Amino acid sequence: MTIRVLLADDQALLRSAFRVLVDSESDMEVVGEASDGAEAVALTRQREADVVLMDIRMPGTDGLAATRLISADPSLAHVRVVILTTFEVDDYVVQALRAGASGFLGKGSEPEELLSAIRVAAGGEALLSPTATKGLIARFLAQGDLGDDGRDPARTDRLDALTSREREVLVQVAGGHSNDEIAERLEVSPLTVKTHVNRAMAKLGARDRAQLVVIAYESGLVRPRMD
Repeated sequence: MTIRVLLADDQALLRSAFRVLVDSESDMEVVGEASDGAEAVALTRQREADVVLMDIRMPGTDGLAATRLISADPSLAHVRVVILTTFEVDDYVVQALRAGASGFLGKGSEPEELLSAIRVAAGGEALLSPTATKGLIARFLAQGDLGDDGRDPARTDRLDALTSREREVLVQVAGGHSNDEIAERLEVSPLTVKTHVNRAMAKLGARDRAQLVVIAYESGLVRPRMD
């Protein structure tokens, strides 16, 4: 199955470079290019994209607003947004994750990392570049509009719907572990882990694993590491 990729960046040169790279792969193709967020949203609908590589800073409708619009559209529920940014340590990145992005990647990443990011996002996995650690994201979440104890009451209440095992799996997901790694840690099968993850996503209204990570921090289930 070919992954349909949309490129959204206000720099034509970068879009051209990304197009050459993506189109060189047998399992993916570029189905459109956008120079701003509004065009990205429109083309995502028109070209039936699977993954959008979204620059976070663009004129007019920026990548953050475009991500919100895509995530809020039920007809685009299958679309995964990967934020591309020059500044990986950036509050806007966390806002994008909250808005529904599947992750983010620095523009200075290696070509192999970008291609892997597209495949990972298309598969519904959380995507965080090596330098953008979970602890770093946690710092931004801790600086957000949470309560004095670092918890979002609405998020915390929703955790009540999870079983103890689903909570345990959620903690592992927030730690950046894959299904195979979680299975080994909890001594269960990867299929069992996948089932727990899917149930947690359904109960918490999360689009993918990246949003599960955000919920885990916002609810206080996982505490930010400040070291």
